[in-house]
Amino acid sequence: MNTIALATLSICTYLASTLLIAWDTHQNKRQSTPLYLGWLAVGAHTLYTAAAFQQNSSFNFSFISTASLVSLIVALLLLIATLNKPVEKLGLVIFPVAAIMLALELNLPEKPHLLHTHNWQMSVHILTSIIAFSLLNIAALQAVLLAIQDQQLKSHPPKRFIQSLPSLQAMESLLFQMLGTGLFFLSISLVSGFIFIEDLFAQHLAHKTVLSIIAWIIFSSLLIGRLRYGWRGKTAVRWTLTGFVLLLLAYFGSKLVLEIILHR
Repeated sequence: MNTIALATLSICTYLASTLLIAWDTHQNKRQSTPLYLGWLAVGAHTLYTAAAFQQNSSFNFSFISTASLVSLIVALLLLIATLNKPVEKLGLVIFPVAAIMLALELNLPEKPHLLHTHNWQMSVHILTSIIAFSLLNIAALQAVLLAIQDQQLKSHPPKRFIQSLPSLQAMESLLFQMLGTGLFFLSISLVSGFIFIEDLFAQHLAHKTVLSIIAWIIFSSLLIGRLRYGWRGKTAVRWTLTGFVLLLLAYFGSKLVLEIILHR
């Protein structure tokens, strides 16, 4: 199967899974078919990414290709989480985004930005960075969903979508589990960066390093506040989204400006 066919299969099954999740929510049911389609979409997306890797002998870290790779990891982590946690509703956002990123990668080819340093140290740093961002991406979506659920439950009779979600306490518990796991990988990413990268505060890396450290402080403070002071609700949502926006700027801010706006 060629790469275009793989990408098309992945995009179609991402969207089909999204529609079935929305339908199950409307019917207030939970079925396995949307998740099976999600696994098929992720599998095809992975094969497409592997084919691109083989073609370039490295990952292409241009803006759209990196966004597509991150969306793949986010979708995969979501599907793994659904094996023992009721978080499949996040697929309503994650799967369409993955489909859009893959479609952009397929139809808007960019100048390859390849990694020229191939060693296990750099691989550990990059892999843990991507996993951390992906997990904290899911946590940010979980926080938005938690805020909507909290507002709906307080203001008026909740809509069917809100009624199909787990309890508020369960949603908060899931949020902090995601934050804790994401913070673990972010910590490894920062430590490996300081150990293996010669100058983490060089001009082209300084803003990424500073923003990532501030995000790490925010997420760590939130988890400590949860343990010591019982922080929850709007406080948890605000801190989660603030930390994630900083990470988003750290990971993609410069890429967006240099590659998309300035075409460098």
